[in-house]
Amino acid sequence: MNMDFKDRITVQADQCGGRPCVRGMRVRVKDVLDLLASGNSPEEILEDFPYLEKEDIEACLRFASQQMDHPVLESSATS
Repeated sequence: MNMDFKDRITVQADQCGGRPCVRGMRVRVKDVLDLLASGNSPEEILEDFPYLEKEDIEACLRFASQQMDHPVLESSATS
């Protein structure tokens, strides 16, 4: 997976409520992730959605990974 998801994941205010989608289509990143989480293989997803490409699925995974990578701040305040 040596690609930049930003080439494939789009966010448009007037599309899917501003949620991240694949290449401007009405396929949300969440839809692809839900299919993978439900046990569908990338090959099955591509068969069911022939307008998607393998790189789209990889981009969804990279996008989700980046969204999960945020700093965790601890409070130094004592009670």
